[in-house]
Amino acid sequence: MRRFLLVLVIISLFPVGLAWAQSGEEEENYTREFTYGINFNSNGGLLGGAMIKQVYHLNDKWYHFWALEGVEVKHPKETRLQNLQNGASFVRGKSNYLFVLRPQYGREYTFFKKAAESGVQVNGILAAGPSIGILAPYFIEYDRSNYVLDPRTQIYNRVGPVLISTEQYDPKVHTNDGLIVGAPGVFKGLSEPAFRVGANAKAGVSFEYGRYMESVTGIEVGMMVEAFAGDMTMVPDAPKRNIFRSVYLTLYYGRRR
Repeated sequence: MRRFLLVLVIISLFPVGLAWAQSGEEEENYTREFTYGINFNSNGGLLGGAMIKQVYHLNDKWYHFWALEGVEVKHPKETRLQNLQNGASFVRGKSNYLFVLRPQYGREYTFFKKAAESGVQVNGILAAGPSIGILAPYFIEYDRSNYVLDPRTQIYNRVGPVLISTEQYDPKVHTNDGLIVGAPGVFKGLSEPAFRVGANAKAGVSFEYGRYMESVTGIEVGMMVEAFAGDMTMVPDAPKRNIFRSVYLTLYYGRRR
């Protein structure tokens, strides 16, 4: 995932040349911009989360903004396995999900403004804010049925009824992966949240496209660092961490006026 994001960062730098080419054209002006989009990052797997953002013009090439991001943060040691009997999958050793809400305040500096009906706008971005971490238990469905070893075949046979228990995954307790028959999903864990407080900061570059002045489509790429206080255990057998660093890419769409 990290390599994939780095490739996207490199690809996204090509529009800078277009911005230089358009510098002599008529520039557009706007006082506010509202955008929303989806986030990909090196700590979030295939899809990291979503964001909304409101931008206001300050003066000349400076803008300031308020934003809210909601993402899932995964531990790099997570490994997904599949039960060969029923096809259900689960994350081996995972005891907690981590979801994060990030209210942010930031500044944008416009390096190149786009023309009224074409071109690319290039902005530099700095932002910071609190992080509200939500640790949600990761539950699995564990087979607690009674099994007895047949001495002739050396195969365990179930004796009595099938007993499937839904429990928070603990790798020290649930030692037999073959008895994990599935995972009930994230909503089960969200019913028992634990909250953590932290802070985040990011630096990035955005490239905004748009055929007309009132619409905008863009890509933002950059790096983020985030730290939390308290126990942040997600995978008990993996090294503990309270600081998370990531490379991110956000695709967004919106309106301006």
